[in-house]
Parts: sequence; structure tokens; C-alpha cells
Amino acid sequence: MKIIVVDTEILSRAFREMPLRIYKHDKNYIQPLDKDIDEVFDKTKNKFFRHGECERWLLQDEKGNYIARLAVFVNKKYPQDQPTGGIGFFECDNNQEAANYLFDNAKAWLQSKGMEAMDGPINFGERDRWWGLLVNGFDEPLYCMNYNPPYYQTIFEHYGFQPYFHQLCFGMDVTTPLSAKMLKWHEVYAKNPDFTVEHIKKDNIFKYAEDFCTIYNKAWAKHGGGKTMELKQAKLLFGKMKPVIDEKITWFVYYKNEPIGMWVNIPDLNQYFKHFNGKFGWLQKLHFIYLKMTGACKRFVGVVYGIVPEWQGKGTDAYMIVECGKVVQPSMRYEKYEMQWIGDFNPKMVNLASNLEAHEVRRLTTYRYLFDRSREFKRHPIL
Repeated sequence: MKIIVVDTEILSRAFREMPLRIYKHDKNYIQPLDKDIDEVFDKTKNKFFRHGECERWLLQDEKGNYIARLAVFVNKKYPQDQPTGGIGFFECDNNQEAANYLFDNAKAWLQSKGMEAMDGPINFGERDRWWGLLVNGFDEPLYCMNYNPPYYQTIFEHYGFQPYFHQLCFGMDVTTPLSAKMLKWHEVYAKNPDFTVEHIKKDNIFKYAEDFCTIYNKAWAKHGGGKTMELKQAKLLFGKMKPVIDEKITWFVYYKNEPIGMWVNIPDLNQYFKHFNGKFGWLQKLHFIYLKMTGACKRFVGVVYGIVPEWQGKGTDAYMIVECGKVVQPSMRYEKYEMQWIGDFNPKMVNLASNLEAHEVRRLTTYRYLFDRSREFKRHPIL
């Protein structure tokens, strides 16, 4: 076996297409867009290259066939108990020897960079994309969510990886009645004129970007290592989202006109992109518009939820969730709802999912491998 470093466009294409043979007969596999994979490894587009480095590898067998792939990377902004690198974009035949060969080389590469552990499969980027190994719920993945055969779990654990945390994805049928508890809280706030709730409106998109930024910096940033979001970043984010926003599924709640809570949802883009075989040229964009107009997407996705600290645990979230339900449930536009993953280290958000009458529909796992095998393994701390 031989590792080939991906450093040309021809090899980049081979890296993208290597998994197609593995998933040839898997009806739930959705090929990611080429551009979404390429941008991770583009130094001009991925800001993580400012404080990290990355290599992509293809594993070639004796006959010259590509039988596995892996990305290995160091991110200096990834604070852990010990210096920890990452591996991701792993794909492999059901071949433990091939996987071990890649993992051994990844370990050596990371050790040469001063790392003492590796997490995987994770992204050389934010946690909202390509993070974790699918271990349960092998249905069509959400947009930019990892998908893999069940045997990958055996491959990782046989090598010695251990679960660092589990990523729980909760979902529900849109027709599911909301709980009596949630309806009761909604009634309380609906009667109080100091509280208002509204869905997002595209013609005032940057107003909601500002509200998002306010709530995020008060409530949600603490889960990302204390980092805050600048308004220009929020406006850029909402500007990019605008073409796919469905106004009726993103809601904000206000107290005396000050934003105190948000529930940001978008249609699951994979319900469109699964028709495009990884491409997104002008023909696919026209097809995308047609699919949007004909209601091809039947699933929407919870992207961000946040309540400012002084209103947490007081039922304010019920106000916007029930109002959303009053609009979305009768329309029958969507059949399924799924939240982006919640770490099992975040019991407050897990509790919110249970309040929604949602249930676990899939689970991914972020694995960790300590290079010093005598060192005590610790799970992700509880928030």
C-alpha cells in the first residue's frame, strides 16, 4: 500500500470521487457538492489555514486502485486537555489493515507537529459541518453531515479510538402535537404585551442579523469557547442564507422590543442537492429553483437555538415554537423536522429536544485516540 498526497486537481477529483464506489448501492447516500469539499482544502477560502495546516491523502493498493482516503490536520485554535490534532473525510473499503495504515501515518504526522492525540472524524473547520462518525440512524444525511457505512464504527474502535462525545440528532414528524407544557407557557407570554414574536422577513434581513448577533453573543457564544460574533459576520451569514431562507420557519422573540430568543431553521438543502451528483453549475441552479418552486423539500432543519441567560428556563422558547407550529403544521409543506446535532455534554439542549416531543433519529460520535496509551482517557466535560 502507498499513500499519495493530494496536491493536484486530478488528485483532488480522485479524492472527491473515491467514495462513489463504496456507496454505489446505498440508496441513502447523498453525494456532497464538489465545491463544499474543495472549499475545506482551499487556503483562499478556509480561514482555518490561518492557524493550522492540513494534508489530504489517498491510499493506493498494489494494483494502483484507490482504496481509502483521509485528511489530517492541526488547528492551533482547537483547545483540549492535550495538544490534539484531527482526522476527517475518512473513507475506506471494509479493510482494517488499510485503515490502520492510514491511522498509523496520521498519528506519525500529527506527532511530528507536536500533537499528543487525534480526534476524528472531524472537520478542518467549524463543528456544524462534517463532524462525527455516524453510528446510528443510517438515513439520508442532512446537508454537510457525515454519512458512512456501519462498519466504520468497528474500524475506528478496533484501532483504539474511544468516544469523546456523542452527537445526538433529534427529529419529529411535523404533525406531532406540541406538549401541554409548551402550550401553557405560550399562553402566558401571548397574554403579556411586553413580549412579541415574529418570523424572519427577507426584506429586512439585516435587522434579523443584528438581532441574531445580540442573542448569540449573550447566550450561545459560551458554547464555542467564549468567542463572540461581530455584526459584519452575522450580516454576511444571513446574506448567504437569504436565497434558501423560508421566512415562516425562523422565529425571534422580544421583550420590550429587545431580542431575547431565536430559533433559526432552514430547509434541508440535501433534499435538493441529492439530484445533482455533486455538481452545482448553471443547469443545477435552474433545477434547484424548479425544485424549490415545486416543494421538493419535505424536511427542515434546526440550525441555531438560543435564549439570553436571564430568560433561560422560563418558557420563552415556547412562545416562538408554538407560533411557528401554528403556521407550519397546517401548511403541510414539511413532513419532517430535525435538529442539527446536540452534544451529549449539553443536557440543557437535550432537555429542550424532549420538550419538543422530539426523539433521537440519528447519532454520530466524535472519537479520540490518545497517543500515550497509558494516559487516562477523559470524556468531553459536561456543560
